[in-house]
Amino acid sequence: MAQDTAVPKLDFVYWLDKAIKWGQSTTPESQKDVCLHLPQLQEFLHQVYETLKHTDSIVAIQQFPLIGQLLGRLCWNPFVMGYDESQKTLMCCLYCLYSSEPQNPVELKANSWIRSLLCHLLSSSKWESNEAETSTFISTLGYTSADYYCHLVKNMVFSLVAELRENQVNGLNMQGRVSGSRENAVSLFCVPLITLPDLTPLLETLLLYQGGAPKESLSSEFLEAVNDAFLKKKISLPESAVFSLWLRHLPSLEKATLHLLDQLISIQLNSLEEVACVIKDSLLPQAASHPAVFRIVNEIFKNVLLETGGTPEVLTIIQVFTQLFLQCHQNETKQHKFPLKAYFPYHHQPLVTALLRHPFELPTTHWSQHLKHISDMIKALVESTNISSLADLFEIWFLVARFGEWLDIAAEQLLKAPVEPDALLWLLAFYYCPQNENQQRTQTMVEAQAVYNRLMVLFSCTALSIKDLEAAVHVVTNAEQSHTQHLITHLLTNFLLFSSGGHMIAQEFIYHITEATDTNKEVRSLLIRTAYRINLNGEENQRTVKLLNELLQKLTLKV
Repeated sequence: MAQDTAVPKLDFVYWLDKAIKWGQSTTPESQKDVCLHLPQLQEFLHQVYETLKHTDSIVAIQQFPLIGQLLGRLCWNPFVMGYDESQKTLMCCLYCLYSSEPQNPVELKANSWIRSLLCHLLSSSKWESNEAETSTFISTLGYTSADYYCHLVKNMVFSLVAELRENQVNGLNMQGRVSGSRENAVSLFCVPLITLPDLTPLLETLLLYQGGAPKESLSSEFLEAVNDAFLKKKISLPESAVFSLWLRHLPSLEKATLHLLDQLISIQLNSLEEVACVIKDSLLPQAASHPAVFRIVNEIFKNVLLETGGTPEVLTIIQVFTQLFLQCHQNETKQHKFPLKAYFPYHHQPLVTALLRHPFELPTTHWSQHLKHISDMIKALVESTNISSLADLFEIWFLVARFGEWLDIAAEQLLKAPVEPDALLWLLAFYYCPQNENQQRTQTMVEAQAVYNRLMVLFSCTALSIKDLEAAVHVVTNAEQSHTQHLITHLLTNFLLFSSGGHMIAQEFIYHITEATDTNKEVRSLLIRTAYRINLNGEENQRTVKLLNELLQKLTLKV
């Protein structure tokens, strides 16, 4: 057996000790401990199965002498048996231990024992009873065993749901309330059965139940199990129940947010429509309509952004999330809508209001003026004596970064519209270089201004060659400061998309610049955002749309 697939013997000792202590989970303490360890136990059983399927049954029993005792005890524990795929995994493990050609009495006895356990597991999976009296009673009622136990579960769920809802309605009668310990016990009972479809109404009722207790009455094991099952799409819950879960249990909200980020970063998405679809499906933008959820998600985004060094993918995800959140907020009824100040309570409100304006709410002829207004407010804030720390500066930068659509439009307006460039160049310089330590931002402005002036001279040329842009490329590839390089790359990419002669050399030049500056992901993110905005607006010429698709296809192959 390969060394890397071996299961440490210590794990067998640990889990056997647990199985002995649990018994058949008849006490609340043992039940709670089982629920706490179920995910780790299932992972361990999967490891055991992966090892056994590559090992001869005799060798496995010799190598792991405790395996029979452990599997036997687990097969009789109802909490273990009811959890997710534990029953299936136990069957697979037992099958691996079965000797197809027993050679001696020991192997024959082992096979007999394994057959009895498999019969027990199979009968349990059909909700059947081995008791003759019960079977007779069931048949007298006109049910099969499977039907009877299915109805039994449904009736049990119905009774518990009715009990909780009745006490919710009669909540003013304190004597009629369901006690916190009762809620806790019911929620703990649900843990191994989370993925059972018939249990869904009870899960929903528990999550929405407000018992009035000062402390959370539902068990943390239950809340974590529901969240995990929801994130893995093993269960479906109404939005209200999911929102209540995240409001009641902060770790579940944090896990859901990180799960979304992992999901988006780990797969290569080719359009913002795909990004938006995944984010909507997570229900987080909808849940963020509650200010408490929004602020927590906001803090997680900030921390991830700092840890990843502000990667284009993370920034784009945050920007799309913000757009979707605003759509959900606008769709809220006035009765349930919170003021936008509740989401950004510590920011300069006129700046928040300006950034919150969706570009397509304004005529395109007003975009430059609106951007100058935004730039002037940010400049006044960052040059104010009230900005006392880097943390304050970061908060302003992060607010601006959330609404990155305006920054992309600023870069476009510099090239496409007759504008006074200083305010818009300063806005982009602040985005790419928020600190002005050692006059870094000032230097970025000077270099960006020089490239911008050269691009504007070339903008109306109908025939361009690579040599015509080599001077600008030289500035980019030799820029000492990375933020200067990023800003100029942003301008150059827009020049190629929107200038008269840029289309002819765009593919060759984009390939050259991304190779020279290692900005493939950055340029790709910019192109994806531009394509998304053009698709929403629907006014850009088809030549630009075709070029965008060709460039994205080429850059995607390089990722």
